[in-house]
Amino acid sequence: MPEARGRPNDAVVQKARRSDNPSGPISPDKSRGGRGGLHRARSSGARAGNAPLYAALDLGTNNCRLLIARPEERGFRVVDAYSRIVRLGEGVGSNRKLSDAAMDRAIDALAQCHRKLADRGVSRSRLIATEACRAAENGDDFIDRVKSETGLALEVVNRETEARLAVAGCASLVDLDADGVILFDIGGGSSEIVWLDLRNRCGARGYALTRFIRSWISLPVGVVNLAERHGGVHVTPDIFEAMVEDAANHLAAFSLAHNLTEAISSGRVHMLGTSGTVTTLAGVHLGLKRYDRRRVDGTWLADGDVARMIDQLRDMPYEARVENPCIGADRADLVLAGCAILEAIRRRWTCSRLRVADRGLREGILTELMAADGVWSNRRSGHRHHRSRQRNEP
Repeated sequence: MPEARGRPNDAVVQKARRSDNPSGPISPDKSRGGRGGLHRARSSGARAGNAPLYAALDLGTNNCRLLIARPEERGFRVVDAYSRIVRLGEGVGSNRKLSDAAMDRAIDALAQCHRKLADRGVSRSRLIATEACRAAENGDDFIDRVKSETGLALEVVNRETEARLAVAGCASLVDLDADGVILFDIGGGSSEIVWLDLRNRCGARGYALTRFIRSWISLPVGVVNLAERHGGVHVTPDIFEAMVEDAANHLAAFSLAHNLTEAISSGRVHMLGTSGTVTTLAGVHLGLKRYDRRRVDGTWLADGDVARMIDQLRDMPYEARVENPCIGADRADLVLAGCAILEAIRRRWTCSRLRVADRGLREGILTELMAADGVWSNRRSGHRHHRSRQRNEP
């Protein structure tokens, strides 16, 4: 695909198709699987004189996504991307195992990713798997099968790491004047919520905001397992409320919840959402005839707009959801489960504004890898260039 300019956390990716209870402080990564997950591919495809290529792969409960980028002076340029719905976590909530069909779908997608990594000559990458592999009894066996059949060493990250990567991937969308942010990532099998307490940020922004994580929680509910429990095709108001209650029951474990409520009362705390749920709501709100990431990413929604969009989707028949260009057949049976999780969060903590992020774990991985390698600290000389409307600095 054509190269797209970006900065840390602001990789401009063309979406080919719409698819999409521990708590505590963030600490260094403790993960399993994949023999480390930091993958160095042979660089036969790299051209001399170019900066090295980095890659981030996120195998989630619902999607398999890959991003390949090259660092630039104050960010990175996306050179390739891949996304496919695989529904790896289908049925895991009920039988605790990855099905053969789901694993086959994921293996096929991962083989495509391996080809891209090899063709591009990626120098450094991190390849992660999340909730489906964490929860499934045969998750480790699947990781071994992936290594055997595709050559990819996947790292099964814990929920804490997933929360931190979400912050790293979206931090550049935080309002510069905000005293706090409720960042949430509604996934397929789990949903992460992070409180960034920015009252003493002292001008920090971008990736540096990962130091201001005050509290976090990972809910064991996502769009796939919630829809499987309650149904996602024909959703009555009673079914929707049951899904909201299901998600809300897990919010009680959020540490410092009362402190967060007090911080919100100041009026300078906003929400920041990264998931197919919020990007869908934004696309519908904007009346897009075709999903356009450039218009959705960074969009601000007032709380009243969010409420109206949730009501609109809840009242939309399944067939209408399938026909909607911002939802489609792949997400029509999942989007209301995502709306229910968002509604549970909104009812617990109400903020006047929500910012939409069409970015997340992959951008967070790329930012962390490049920052660890010092690519920007080594290049901070010469002129500053404004390559995008949204500044995202390491």
